[in-house]
Amino acid sequence: MNSSDSPRNRHRAARSGRTRALQLLGVVAVTALAVVMARRGEPLGAQDAAPTYAKDVAPILYKNCTTCHRPGGLGPFSLLNYDTAKKNVDDIRDAVKTGFMPPWHAEGPHGTFLNDRRLSDVEKQTILRWIDAGAKKGNLKALPMAPVYPTSWEIGEPDAIVKMPDDFTVPAKGTVEYQYFEIPTNFTEDKWVQAIEFMPGAREVVHHVLVYAKVPPSANASLTVAPVPRAAGAPAPRPLFVRKPQFDSPEDPPRLDSLHPPPRQLGTLIGGTAPGTNVMKFPTGTALRLRAGTVLTFQMHYTARGHEMHDRTAVGFRFATAAPDEEIRMSAFINGAFTLPAGEKDVAVASELEPTEAIRIWGLLPHTHLRGTRWKYTLEKPDGTSDVILDVPRYDFNWQTYYFFATPLELPAGSKLKSMAWYDNSASNKNNPDATKDVKWGDQTWEEMQYTGFLYSVNSRRLKPSTK
Repeated sequence: MNSSDSPRNRHRAARSGRTRALQLLGVVAVTALAVVMARRGEPLGAQDAAPTYAKDVAPILYKNCTTCHRPGGLGPFSLLNYDTAKKNVDDIRDAVKTGFMPPWHAEGPHGTFLNDRRLSDVEKQTILRWIDAGAKKGNLKALPMAPVYPTSWEIGEPDAIVKMPDDFTVPAKGTVEYQYFEIPTNFTEDKWVQAIEFMPGAREVVHHVLVYAKVPPSANASLTVAPVPRAAGAPAPRPLFVRKPQFDSPEDPPRLDSLHPPPRQLGTLIGGTAPGTNVMKFPTGTALRLRAGTVLTFQMHYTARGHEMHDRTAVGFRFATAAPDEEIRMSAFINGAFTLPAGEKDVAVASELEPTEAIRIWGLLPHTHLRGTRWKYTLEKPDGTSDVILDVPRYDFNWQTYYFFATPLELPAGSKLKSMAWYDNSASNKNNPDATKDVKWGDQTWEEMQYTGFLYSVNSRRLKPSTK
């Protein structure tokens, strides 16, 4: 019998094995503790490395917040420097923790939308940990270069600015009907617009601005070509979208005043702004065309705020350096035939868009007034399949957003883009102007709308061949 097989040696081997097992269990226990601690926060080695403003927080604020939170911006305080950020940490904590800021109300994974303003989970935790650890400044040598905003225009200095010719006085109280201002651009050649920004002179009383473009006959008389008559028996050309008369809005009531009435012809809608949205930047490869001699019409919706104010709204344009691949166009579809019963809490109102040929949808703007609570858009395809393409479960009248898709939506002929908006006309809606009245379509904020703006291009009208 080999000496290594003796009972004593076998006992030593067993005891040594138990020791190694206990050592291994200890390693596992320490590793498990580290995993638990890492799940609770940062890895063990980084528990003492609290974020600082200079190294960790400023890059997040510069990228996501300072377009509004800067001198002259929409935000109530600047986030371009440490002192003002530190002073407002309580507001920052609440806004980040609740998701109230940056403002974004649509569902969907990151990457779905081109203009997604949401912070990532890592960015949120970095800001909250920074605040909880005392909002330390850190080494200012680690600060990244701050973004530069050389003018009050978010798009930078515009290539062209079109402004109302005179101030308009908004009274302290009462109803102000839509006001219309026609302004020539004096463009001597066609322009391709890459970005539009709206600059109200008195933002507090400007509910929304819609801008329309038309070319008067006199501006292009030399280019006018007599239309070719349609051959006998030939079908009329189909409109691009199927008309839906069941969704038409009622006729406008007679105007109470004759000041700045609508012109006989508005033209084509080219842009608009509402609370929370004042810049439109069109996706790469697209641009909006403004013809030489274009005259713009500003449709101004003012709301009295208790004190007289003066407004002179302007629109700034940044031009593309070359013709785009696709011409982007703007339009809207609505339901203007609804009634919201008094006191009803969850009223659904539908509408739909149906193209007669293939188009691409680049962006959608849901718009209601104070009773709107949520939106959902579904694309129904000719093969019977359907997909939810935009879900806005927390609609906010004060932060309306044009949702630009990272990949444009392809709508084949015969498909239907269906919208559904929900409204709360009950007394539990703290924003409801009057829960005792039935509510219908109307221009004023205390009335309602079911309106969707959309940006699109027509596949058959591409300016350059597709590379795909």
